[in-house]
Formats: sequence, structure tokens, C-alpha cells
Amino acid sequence: MSAPFGAVFDMDGVIVDNRKYHVLAWKAFARKHGVPFDARRFKNHLFGRVNREIFMGLYGHALPEAEVIAWAEEKESFYRSIYEGHVEPARGLVAFLRRLADSGVPAAVATAAPRVNLDFALDEAGLRPFFRALVDVGQVPRGKPAPDLYLKAAEMIGVPAARCVAFEDSYPGFESALAAGMKVVGVTTTHTRRELGRAHLVVRDFKRLDVGRVESLLAL
Repeated sequence: MSAPFGAVFDMDGVIVDNRKYHVLAWKAFARKHGVPFDARRFKNHLFGRVNREIFMGLYGHALPEAEVIAWAEEKESFYRSIYEGHVEPARGLVAFLRRLADSGVPAAVATAAPRVNLDFALDEAGLRPFFRALVDVGQVPRGKPAPDLYLKAAEMIGVPAARCVAFEDSYPGFESALAAGMKVVGVTTTHTRRELGRAHLVVRDFKRLDVGRVESLLAL
């Protein structure tokens, strides 16, 4: 029997609320390298993008690929060391994932983060068994806001993108999911309800989220 729809989740700020730890890691990196860091600008313009684009935003120009790779590894190492021991699933997420599974809805993760961070978060939070497919930025040509991550996730769970609902918290993620043809549930971890006005549904967390309500978005 075919799935009623597919559910595709961003990672940072959605299945785990790790924004604070990413900001702390970027601050630590900027401090070490003498780079100005504006937390508000990071939230509004850079959060949710791939590291290459964040470095460009911080430095104001593209960096040599070797530097991007080395410095990204350094920043992500800061992040994991700061976040270790503090990783928890988003509020209500585990119960919601169980409701999805009981309803025959396959779930996937589509993240602009590197695979090492995805594995780290899933294992620390005990979330790996709930997801049929895992898509990280290393598996597609382009990161968010291009649709590649979400299209790949839909392909891997065997559900057309137009029959999938994405769960996102950042502007680049919204653009990515919408470009893939998905409906979008906005989670207000990074932006306010008003700022997430393009979402088809906005929630604070997953605690009272109903599977039928999510499926009904496909008719919009």
C-alpha cells in the first residue's frame, strides 16, 4: 500500500533545537580568527545555509576551497564539543514521529549540515530509528535554498515531492522545500510566526501536532 504522504525534516532548529550551540561555535571560530560576528545578521541571513555560504557571508568574499574545508571542520568540531551531552529531541517530536509511523508515513531528514553532524545529533538524541532516509549536503550538488536536498529525500522515501510535507525553521530551508514543490510546516525556533508567513502551517513545536492536520495541507 502506498504511503499517504511523506514527511521530510530539516535538522538544525527542527528535530533538535541546537541554534544556541551553532551560534556559540561560530562565535568561537570568529573570535579565534579575528572575524566580526553579528548574531542578528547570522540568524536573519546565514542560519540554515551551507558552511561555504556562511564563510562568504562572514568574510564578504569567496574563500579558497582548501580553507573552506579546513575551517568548516574546525567550526564543526567546536560545535560538537560544545553540544555533546546536551542533545535532546525537539519538544513532542518523538511522539509525533511515532504517530507518523503508525499512520504509514515515511520520514526523512534533509539537512544542509555535514554527515558527521547529522550522525552526531541522531545518535545523541536517539532519533535514528525513526527515519527511513537521511540526506546531508554531501549527497547533492547544491545546498539550500536550492531544492536538491528535498528532492533527494522524496526520492529516497519513494514519495513524490508534491506529496511531501517539509518541516523547516529557516528562510533558505523554506525556499528549498517550496522549490521542490512541497508544503511547509514552519517551526518557530529561529523565526517568529509572523516571519514564517509563507509557511502553510506554523507551529511552536510538535507536541500537539496532528498527523491528519499535516496531511490536510496537501489539499491546499
